[in-house]
Amino acid sequence: MELPDTPAARLARQVIDRLHSAGYQAYLVGGCVRDLLLGRQPEDFDIATDARPEEVLRLFPKAELVGAHFGVALVRDGEAHVQVATFRSDDSYLDGRHPTQVRYEDRPEEDVKRRDFTVNALMYDVQSGRVRDFVDGQRDLEARLIRTVGDPEARFAEDHLRMLRAVRFAAALRFTIHPDTFAAIRRLKSRIRRVSAERIRDEIFRILTEGGARYGFELLDETSLLNELLPEVAAMKGVEQPPEYHPEGDVWIHTLLMLERMEKPTVTLALGVLLHDVGKPPTFRETDRIRFHNHAKVGAEMAIEICRRLRCSREITVRVAALVRDHLKFIDVKKMRPATLKRFLREPHFEELLELHRLDCLASHGNLENYEFCKRKLAELSEQDLRPKPLITGRDLIAAGYRPGPAFRRMLEAVETAQLEGKLDSPAAALAFVRSRFLPPDGRPAPQPATRAGT
Repeated sequence: MELPDTPAARLARQVIDRLHSAGYQAYLVGGCVRDLLLGRQPEDFDIATDARPEEVLRLFPKAELVGAHFGVALVRDGEAHVQVATFRSDDSYLDGRHPTQVRYEDRPEEDVKRRDFTVNALMYDVQSGRVRDFVDGQRDLEARLIRTVGDPEARFAEDHLRMLRAVRFAAALRFTIHPDTFAAIRRLKSRIRRVSAERIRDEIFRILTEGGARYGFELLDETSLLNELLPEVAAMKGVEQPPEYHPEGDVWIHTLLMLERMEKPTVTLALGVLLHDVGKPPTFRETDRIRFHNHAKVGAEMAIEICRRLRCSREITVRVAALVRDHLKFIDVKKMRPATLKRFLREPHFEELLELHRLDCLASHGNLENYEFCKRKLAELSEQDLRPKPLITGRDLIAAGYRPGPAFRRMLEAVETAQLEGKLDSPAAALAFVRSRFLPPDGRPAPQPATRAGT
């Protein structure tokens, strides 16, 4: 099993060689070994050793302790870095995350007993090329299974987030969760709410963006974690839609189909896809036909609340809410006035909104006419067409005799609308346009200012 020729892999080998030269055991461990055995390129490299933290720092003077209580040091070389952790075993866990005490160990088999899943508990001796497997992790890799190390209830009691991580690993690797591990998640599901919102958020983000998002959310549903964490999404199940627009089925099926079609999405696009129809369950009405009155607006408000609950940044929250709020605007793009269409096409992060619309169509009626229309318009219109330099400013309005106030915004917007529609092309024409539509506050016609050079 060859290590890739990357800065991080080269650094890992150097660290292991130095630890071996000093008389210590040292192995690659965890996800990097799993990925190497699966033929995937690891993103990070972790090393486990019997060297105590003070010895690691002696051998690597520029290293820094990042988990002093757990014996973890970070060794850097430029942009590359590896984590070096001393073999340890953990005492009891009282808070569902941290052990009350750790003990440093001399044998690698003691270290792997505390790890979460068998496929993440493999060790690799770089020098001999031998995998050290104390938990049948290779067997589970071959069987494509996510199984806890030892008793699943004990592992999940130690760190409740492991239940969500089981789903994330299964989704990203397209593995099955072992029946005993799966049953334990269902029994202990309510404990996931004891985990901090930030840790839950990060796992959900990874489920959405690391591949296998549909499978991941199906597993969240089957393990009952979905109802614990995102009950608004779980409420989509069984909510019927008009068959002429949604032959695929209910809101849940539609959302899963969109998740399945995503390709390397940003976090905001993935959340937008997940939540774009979150307003449908509470707005469902069936009279002459199925209706979801104002569901985009309701959904945007719900998306804001969900993002806040997950402690998302303000930037992510605003962008996701905009995706949910605006995803229906494509219905009217061919009827929009030129100015309205141009303002729509220049919306911040419009590329994400357009991709959401494409996925929305593909997961329902399949009609991409409005998507293609917008793509053509974006190709036809230049940056100057979409964002022309303003013909006049507030200073020009003051010079024309208008007093600053709320009306300024309406005046300048009206000028820009006419400009976007090709009706105005000079400052003089813009001022004449304003005078013809807006009187000064005193009701008298505005004085005519001296003509500026070049207008």
